[in-house]
Amino acid sequence: MGSLFRVSLRSFWLLSFAALLVPSVVEAQERSPFLVEQRVDFDFTPLVLSELEVAQASSDAQPAGTDNQPVTVTPDEPVAAEEGSLAKAAQNPIASLISLPIQWNSTPNTQWAPNVVDPSAQHNQTQNVVNVQPVVPFKVSDDLTLVTRTIVPFISQPWARGTNIQSLGDINPSVFFVPTLKGNLTIGAGPTLIIPSATDDRIASGRWSAGPSAVLVYTKGKIVAGGLINNVWSFAGGGEKDVNQMLIQPFLNYNLPKGWYLTSSPIITANWTNEDNKGWTVPVGAGVGRVFVLGTQPINASLSAYYNVVKPEIAGETLFGDWTFRAQVQFLFPTGS
Repeated sequence: MGSLFRVSLRSFWLLSFAALLVPSVVEAQERSPFLVEQRVDFDFTPLVLSELEVAQASSDAQPAGTDNQPVTVTPDEPVAAEEGSLAKAAQNPIASLISLPIQWNSTPNTQWAPNVVDPSAQHNQTQNVVNVQPVVPFKVSDDLTLVTRTIVPFISQPWARGTNIQSLGDINPSVFFVPTLKGNLTIGAGPTLIIPSATDDRIASGRWSAGPSAVLVYTKGKIVAGGLINNVWSFAGGGEKDVNQMLIQPFLNYNLPKGWYLTSSPIITANWTNEDNKGWTVPVGAGVGRVFVLGTQPINASLSAYYNVVKPEIAGETLFGDWTFRAQVQFLFPTGS
């Protein structure tokens, strides 16, 4: 699986590079010997779950006055108009648009464990999380749309002696009930579930978790803004530690001509089980993206960078790197395309 993961990661990065025509950055990673065994009696769940939550924020917002109707394209629609309308729809987490986003989050300069566990541990490794997250809407009636979003994470987690764990993470399906509204606002709410599907128990929570989730989107002119919030609590499973975590994702998008847009969509998380209330992750940053058509396939591609102003502490140390880089390719399937 490790080989497949690395091949998929390289292919994904090359596609993002070609789509946006920006230089890529090759991140070097040192490898140094460690003084402990591969397995240690220490809970790394807070480290992994905080980064997986970065996984939960994948998309951004949709045009006003559409009443959340299915997004369509027509053969005689001007290319610029089509790109602009698709960009706004692709930015909406609860738009009535089938899509397949593939998102890569990379955090270099990460330390695999606190020094109380491994005295030689240093900030010299990189954590990578690739999320495959299909979005499928269902028109229930003229007054209601049901939008399903499922996040399937593939994780490359730094570990002892310069090694990396390659694993499927916990799968996170969500369902949003989106009423048909007039005007500039789109709202949605529903349940979210964490399935303990991780294939490596060293980074697995081992718990079933669930909770409420809500989204609000405001669209006017070139602006698409809003936010997503959820909180999950564990209720079953064999894991030893309870799960109680919150995620807040504000987003702001400014759409430009020819499908280009500026975006900021930081993912703020809080692990309420962290001691001394030091489980917060607060990033600040922005990026650029573009919607374009490759052959007949509409694609939304973006690159962004976020500085982690506040990072969670484990055993009195912050283990994450200062920066998280995000690249995403989203395949769009509007009606009539």
